[in-house]
Amino acid sequence: MTEPLKRTPLYDAHRALSARLVPFAGYEMPVQYEGVVKEHQAVRERAGLFDVSHMGELWLRGPDALSVVSSLVSNAVADLEVGRAKYTVACNERGTILDDLIIYRAGDEEILVVCNASNRDKIAPHFAKAAAGRCDFADQSDDTALIAIQGPLAVQVARDAGAPEAMLSLKPFALTAAEIGGVRVIAARTGYTGEDGFELFSTNADAPRLWALLLEAGAKHGIAPAGLGARDTLRLEAALSLYGNDIDETTNPYEAGLGWVVKLDHDFLGREALERIKAEGPSRKLVGFEMTGRGIARHGYPIVDRAGATVGTVTSGSPGPTVGKNVGLGYVPTALAAPGTVLGVSIRDKVVDAVVVKTPFYKRR
Repeated sequence: MTEPLKRTPLYDAHRALSARLVPFAGYEMPVQYEGVVKEHQAVRERAGLFDVSHMGELWLRGPDALSVVSSLVSNAVADLEVGRAKYTVACNERGTILDDLIIYRAGDEEILVVCNASNRDKIAPHFAKAAAGRCDFADQSDDTALIAIQGPLAVQVARDAGAPEAMLSLKPFALTAAEIGGVRVIAARTGYTGEDGFELFSTNADAPRLWALLLEAGAKHGIAPAGLGARDTLRLEAALSLYGNDIDETTNPYEAGLGWVVKLDHDFLGREALERIKAEGPSRKLVGFEMTGRGIARHGYPIVDRAGATVGTVTSGSPGPTVGKNVGLGYVPTALAAPGTVLGVSIRDKVVDAVVVKTPFYKRR
């Protein structure tokens, strides 16, 4: 029997805004409100508000909490300062990716690990097992709401909603406890859109009030609630990987373009395998491409070389509303990964021309 879909604390707010709700990672989530392109443009030009309460929040507390986390992730977090965060991946013994994560050091002995909703059932026990006998572990995902405000006017909207200067002046990948209009939050200068903004953690009970405060404060700035559809086109233009599409347990960080989050000078699960992979060099690479022919590349479509032989698969693809081109990501042999390389994408048995380009497709000024 299929388990019923979960609902975030903002479900009623989404219904009130006439959101189109779809199943996603076990939740009933808004995919769009007024339209994907409108919501995408609002985030690029003004500000957008996202409900990302489906994400996983795992807390490790105690003197050994940071070292436990360090033993499971590829990036160097042992020297992470209080109030700072880092993007990283957790790998298995083979050096392939269990999940991509953000690690937040909320206090001297308090570490918050944010994982993908689809991987929570895998990652939570993974960290709990490592923590056993060394530090306290708590999966607080079901008790935590997460709202993201993103866009060039995100700071102004947060200011008008009553956010304190300590939050407004945060540097990228920094966090602080704050209060917005009487709602207590942990505010982080992080996001998944390629734009500036904040991710705000609150209790479930406070989430509807916080959502309403931000929408009200942002009304004069043209803020828009944004769904999963816009979130996907925004992150693709910024060439941010999506777990389950661009990275998974069949991919390693080096071929996925994530070698920068691998620091081999500390001991962590998968390090030995990654040392070998780095020494040998990846046989394939995740590349960005633009469609030069008429067609939209979609997840799973074959990528072909100039001779028509299948050489890879599209992992992500869609129109890029800001860049004005149809773009995508996919794995190809390393010899075909250089920008300017001509490829093709097989769309309904017709090969449409594409060219490898440097990513990200979009970068804010």
